[in-house]
Amino acid sequence: MKEAAIFLDRDGTLIEDAGFIRDAREVDFYPQTFSALRRLGDFVLFIVTNQSGIAKGHIRTEEAQAVNDYVVRRLAEGGIRIRAVYCCPHQRSDQCQCMKPKPFFLKVAERDHNIDLGRSFVVGDHPSDAELGHAVGAKAIFVLTGHGVKHLAELQVPASVVADIGAAAELILEMNRSAFVDGLPCVP
Repeated sequence: MKEAAIFLDRDGTLIEDAGFIRDAREVDFYPQTFSALRRLGDFVLFIVTNQSGIAKGHIRTEEAQAVNDYVVRRLAEGGIRIRAVYCCPHQRSDQCQCMKPKPFFLKVAERDHNIDLGRSFVVGDHPSDAELGHAVGAKAIFVLTGHGVKHLAELQVPASVVADIGAAAELILEMNRSAFVDGLPCVP
């Protein structure tokens, strides 16, 4: 049976968006990140992040990888398993296939990790995160942390808007509970 997943943006969703983060010492987790993700233990968790600073020359690939590794390691220390991190190193003008909102990485996860995208969620603070969820039939959750407030008016696809990752986790759990009655899937 295919598994439901949550695809999480990194900067502005799990950690403060501090621009082009070059070093793990610059990583500042939101206070609710660990408790929120622990509550989502029935889901497979992924991080999907656009890191255009690599293509723009602001950070090196190794620096971005070290920051991603640190985030995964810290979450693991808190009892949270991230199945994979998908990182786009391009800038929008490169016209690559992996930059959000293109569904490349979600399709890879679907294939390689047996994910049911229709039962999955995408959580992030940019309209491209919501567009990514919409593109694959996943539920989009837009957080107002990071750049969320600044970009809220730019949302062009259906998305649930919540304050932060803690509220996103609560909404996911509520939506997941309401999809079942007495342990059986609801049929519309």
